[in-house]
Formats: sequence, C-alpha cells, structure tokens
Amino acid sequence: MSSTAPPGPRIVNARRSFCIVASEFNGQYVQGLVDHAINELRALAPNATTSLYRVPGAFEIPVVVRELAARDKADAVIACGVILQGETNHAQNLSRSVTDALQRIAVEQAVPVINVVLSFDNESQARARCLEKKINRGTEAARAAVEIANVLSEVRSKQGAAVSKPPRDNG
Repeated sequence: MSSTAPPGPRIVNARRSFCIVASEFNGQYVQGLVDHAINELRALAPNATTSLYRVPGAFEIPVVVRELAARDKADAVIACGVILQGETNHAQNLSRSVTDALQRIAVEQAVPVINVVLSFDNESQARARCLEKKINRGTEAARAAVEIANVLSEVRSKQGAAVSKPPRDNG
C-alpha cells in the first residue's frame, strides 16, 4: 500500500458535477473521507457542483450510486464507507459485495464510480487513511474523480467529433 498520495491532476475550470455517497456507519472515519474529498474537489474543480447523499451503511451505498448513475447527471460518483474487521468474515463478504456492485454499476451505466469503501483491520489504520493528511483516501478519491471526468470528457468529445465528420470519399 502506498505511503503517500499521488500528485493531483491539473485544475479544471470546466463545469463538472460530482456526487458523494457516504455511509453513516463508522461516521467519524467516513466524515474524514468526505471532508478531504470535498476540499480537494473544490481545489481541483472550483466550478464544480458537489452533492452529498448519506446512507445508513456500506451495504446501502450501491443502491444510491446506481440511482445517481442512471440519472446521468454526475461526471463521477465517489462512494465513501469504512468497514472494520470484526471476529467473523462478515467484513470481507461485505467489502467484496459492495466492490463488485460498484464496479458493475460503473461499467453498465458508463459513469465513473470511485470506490472508497475501505476495509481496515483496526481503527489505527482507519485513522491514518481517513483522518490524517499524508495518505488520505478521500483526497485520492477526489483526484481520481476529477482525472477520470477529464479523460471521459475528452474521449466523448472526440467521439462526437468523429461521428459528425462526413464520410470519406474513397472513389
């Protein structure tokens, strides 16, 4: 696991729309992710709108993400949750289920979903990655959201330009 955050993408002045879906469970850590993500989005995409949606727990995140993706209003959706390992394998099952659902939604809806539903063995790991600045996963998620929104905007604008060109005369 990386010990430092990757460099941020360039600042974007284009109109962008980002949605964050955040679990209320393990709220202190999730709020750290949300705060860092919102601050980074404001810095990298000052003209963007950011909407926050709260859900009870990590398991409910994909339902709201799917609804937002289906409405096609967001350039990217950031899913934030924290799952702490307990005495059973429930945490692993939950993490895998949420991860699989989020990936399926992203591919099927063609909307980037940045998965920051994180699994930790203990609260020390959660604190380091959710509350502190050095390797904050909320900051990384915002950077990824801005970067993939930029890439998709470029790809989609080139596809539109390619489609609108008249056919070649090969004769």
